[in-house]
Amino acid sequence: MLSFIGTIIVGLVVGLIARALKPGDDSMGLIMTIILGIAGSLVAGYVGRALGWYQPGQPAGWIASVIGAILLLVIYHLVRRRA
Repeated sequence: MLSFIGTIIVGLVVGLIARALKPGDDSMGLIMTIILGIAGSLVAGYVGRALGWYQPGQPAGWIASVIGAILLLVIYHLVRRRA
């Protein structure tokens, strides 16, 4: 249970950082920010570890998580704009 709560907190932090770094209007709610942060962390973490760029728990994982969340935020806005 604590792992799940920790994942939500990390997702929130990563999502907020991604929204702060990406220019433009990001009018989405807190739940979508958490989902975006968690998804960015999962994708970037999987890719980074699969390619051997870093190990779990390294600071590069945080950086990759934020970059992954920013990429997902850009994709989200592209899809939302078309719909």
